Amino acid sequence: MYMCILNRAFMTVDMMRQSNITLLDLPDEILLIILKKLSNMDVLYSLLDVDNQRLDILIRGEAFTKSLNFILTTITDNVLSIADSILDRFCINILPKIGYNIRSLILESGSMKRILLAANYPNLTELKLYNVNDYIILHHFTGKKLQ
Repeated sequence: MYMCILNRAFMTVDMMRQSNITLLDLPDEILLIILKKLSNMDVLYSLLDVDNQRLDILIRGEAFTKSLNFILTTITDNVLSIADSILDRFCINILPKIGYNIRSLILESGSMKRILLAANYPNLTELKLYNVNDYIILHHFTGKKLQ
């Protein structure tokens, strides 16, 4: 089956060279293979809501929405939050639309509250937190204040 899809992809790419066929003219199976080679965060940020219903349906699927990683790791293993401009788009436009699909979130404490309040996550089963201290745990998870 995989070879059949690859053969179809090569034939389609060859056809694209000979005519005005675009990436969106590819069959869903091939489009998904290509998109899965990219970061799901990049796919969601760049392609969700680009005025293409077919693409929106593909991108809102489990392959791109099941687990989201909102941290960046530096070469020295420091953990940082993603840029505010990217976070804005996720919190305002993307997370409210896909929150029901999300099963896993990887967050940095500085953006944690904002991301968690951006949508409902009824299927969230895994939450990984980085750069968390006692104050954050007591304040956000117990309702108590650190003395």
